[in-house]
Amino acid sequence: MSMQLGLEGMPARLVRVTPSRLATWEDCRRRYRLTYLDRPPLPRGGPRAASTLGAVVHNALQAVYSATPARRSPARAAAEVDRQWSSEGFRDDAQAATHRERARTWVADYVERHAVAGAPEPMGETVGLERWLSAPVGAMVAEGWADRLDERDGDVVVVDYKTGRRVPDADDARRSPALALYVLAARRTLRRPCHRVELHHLPSGTVAGVDHDEESLAAHRARAEAGAVALGAAADALDEDPRLAESLFPPAPGPRCGSCDVRRHCPEGRAAAPAEPAWAGLAP
Repeated sequence: MSMQLGLEGMPARLVRVTPSRLATWEDCRRRYRLTYLDRPPLPRGGPRAASTLGAVVHNALQAVYSATPARRSPARAAAEVDRQWSSEGFRDDAQAATHRERARTWVADYVERHAVAGAPEPMGETVGLERWLSAPVGAMVAEGWADRLDERDGDVVVVDYKTGRRVPDADDARRSPALALYVLAARRTLRRPCHRVELHHLPSGTVAGVDHDEESLAAHRARAEAGAVALGAAADALDEDPRLAESLFPPAPGPRCGSCDVRRHCPEGRAAAPAEPAWAGLAP
């Protein structure tokens, strides 16, 4: 994490960041330290049902899209949900079964609409599945896993799957720091034009997309670079003097502390909000 090479006159070392690292840094500095810096890693909270559900859907779609369009089908999509299924974090077997069936329906409907041969709303040619992107961008190296990359009319489109209760809209796609970083990284990694980002919400079947221009991407890049430089400098200072941990990485207690996976190590977080059950966040 060091920001400098330590040699006089040498350029600053680029800070490697992922969207999740930047989001954690902006959300709570203490959670950032406990999650990414402290060694050995501290025990964290158990699995949460909403995250389990999202991972199952992502994995099922990755498996389906790995096949040619002629070999894709709603039935295979539903079967992939069964194959990938995990009940971790759910309240009980009945709740898990309800959401398993929902996931089967979401994925089957999505594949029928977008992914099979002759689909009514095709998304173009898939050029990346769970693709790792890593590229230098200014003062940082932007990295992360893109759910899917499609090519449409010579332009790469960044696709992100969503399974939460809230239906995203175009403003969400426009404001997403993660999607903007993936655009910047995809341009450098694939050496192809990339402007469009889309949020594909499986529960509602909606697609919220936006085409970034250079101005909007520059704004996202500036904010991400500022965060990268700040978190890198804080990590360097902590390496030099561990006694500065609390001042460099203070907590940001609030209602979200109820679902934080490091709350057991944060008295302020436990005082700020009661612990939420592992199945909180699921649609009723």
